Amino acid sequence: MKTFIIGHKSPDTDSIMSALVMANLEKNFGSTNEVIPCRLGNLNKETEYILEHFNVEAPMLIDSVSGADEVILVDHNSFLESAPDIANAKISKVVDHHRIANFETTEPLFYMAQPVGCTCTILYELYRMNSVDITPTYAGLMLSAIISDSLLFKSPTCTQKDINVAEALAKIANVDINSYGLDMLKAGTDLSSFSASELINIDSKEFNANGAKFQVSQVNTVDIDSVLNNKSEIEMVMNDLISEKGLDLFMFVITDILTCNSKAIVLGNKASVVENVYNTTIDDNVAFLPGVVSRKKQIVPQITENI
Repeated sequence: MKTFIIGHKSPDTDSIMSALVMANLEKNFGSTNEVIPCRLGNLNKETEYILEHFNVEAPMLIDSVSGADEVILVDHNSFLESAPDIANAKISKVVDHHRIANFETTEPLFYMAQPVGCTCTILYELYRMNSVDITPTYAGLMLSAIISDSLLFKSPTCTQKDINVAEALAKIANVDINSYGLDMLKAGTDLSSFSASELINIDSKEFNANGAKFQVSQVNTVDIDSVLNNKSEIEMVMNDLISEKGLDLFMFVITDILTCNSKAIVLGNKASVVENVYNTTIDDNVAFLPGVVSRKKQIVPQITENI
């Protein structure tokens, strides 16, 4: 019997760390199944940095959950963001911090969701609730996920609970939050080796709202203009995906982790929605989004409401 634990497609740091941390928790629960942390895409450089720092093996790369007897979802619940055959799987548990969307099961399950900035914040609580010891290594993984999702506590998605948990985990991991956190975030901003297609797929999600389809991709950097040097190639890939998927809007958001501002390449027949929502002007397909860093809180809800 096998249990696959998976985060969302185009996995970010929280998705990968949550799979690893949840797998360890399941093993501590005494699961009789073979518990396998999995991923639905390639690692980004930030995640690679963390796994190397804590000497942890990456989750197994899969493109289907057909080999699992049951599946546990972390850091997502929407079937649109999951494995292509997830609707056919037996989902036994979900631990998540996103809105519930496009989700349905045929059997009862364990479901834990909280309005916090990071799934690993919830997993910390699950460890404590079940009196499972947290080793320095797993504390480091959870801390890294919180730092990543909160942009070192600068994101509007960050809550006081995230901060409190991060501080507790830093003590267990014996890590200085600020120095380690900045090094970790900077490690994820080297985008020089990525093609336009790879850039768009580092962290990308699709959404449906009001009969329209839109996609939002996001990368973090310390130099937005260096990413925009590849603007023409990025636009070509975006336009191909718009045609292929029938998208009404595609936003490629480039976020400066130091200034907490973003610029977005905006394409599609609903591009004007971005101008209306953010009271900005799209100039040569680029919109400036001051203070916007969170897709979950500052982009998706606003676009969903107005598209």
